[in-house]
Amino acid sequence: MLPERLKTLRLETKLTQKQIAQHFGISQQSYALWENGKRNPKHLQTIANFFNVSTDYLLGDTDIKTPVRLDDDLDIALDSFKSFDGKTMTENDRETIRDVLKEMFKDK
Repeated sequence: MLPERLKTLRLETKLTQKQIAQHFGISQQSYALWENGKRNPKHLQTIANFFNVSTDYLLGDTDIKTPVRLDDDLDIALDSFKSFDGKTMTENDRETIRDVLKEMFKDK
């Protein structure tokens, strides 16, 4: 699945193999081996970041391209309520809750 995803992403971004290879500091031939499935790249996260997709997407474990962003999810969750236990939530409260939740989920 990885070779197909790499080729599809490259074509979607309208980049050549040579341009991507230059970005990663490798030869065009090395990159071509990735797309042909004859060699696997070592740093999948770096490649995923370049294409703005998740490593799960690159590997074919999901069809969802965009990685889940904790900050975006926190914003949505915190925007969905304005008070707690009958008391208005302040901006300071929101930031405290954000910090606690980020700490809880940072390694998940």
